[in-house]
Amino acid sequence: MKHFWACVLLLTLISCSSDNTNRNPYLQEVNFRFDMNLNLPLYSGLNNIGNPVYVGNNGVGTRGAFVIKSGLDSFYAFEASCPNHTPNNCSTMTIDGQNVVCDCEGFTYNLFTGQQLDRPDDGKRYYDLLFYRATQSGNIVTISN
Repeated sequence: MKHFWACVLLLTLISCSSDNTNRNPYLQEVNFRFDMNLNLPLYSGLNNIGNPVYVGNNGVGTRGAFVIKSGLDSFYAFEASCPNHTPNNCSTMTIDGQNVVCDCEGFTYNLFTGQQLDRPDDGKRYYDLLFYRATQSGNIVTISN
C-alpha cells in the first residue's frame, strides 16, 4: 500500500508542468476591470453584432482593448497591443472592419476569433490576440482580466 501512494505521488508530480508555452512573452497580463454603459454614445456601437469599439482608457490592458458584440448576449474583448512584439510606438492596432491591423508589420487579426489571419510560414512562433473576459449585465458590459 505504501508503494501505491508513492506511485500516485510520483505520477502527480510528473503530470504537473510549469510549461508556459501558451504564455505570450511580449505582453504582460495586467489585472483590470472596466465597465461600459451601452447607453452612452461612445459605446452604443456595441448594440449591434459585429461592430467593434476601441477602449483606450488608462488602466485597460496594456494599450487598451477592442470589444465586439459576437452574438445576441455575448461579447469578445482583446488586448489592443499587437501580440507579436513588445509594446512600442506602432504596436497599438487599428480597427479594419471586423479585424484589427498592427501598423508595425501589417499583421491582421480577427476580432471574432482572435486569430492572426496572415501568419507567416517562416518557422517562427506567432501569437494570437490576448483575450479578456467580457460579460453583460443589463446595459453594462464589463471587460476584465
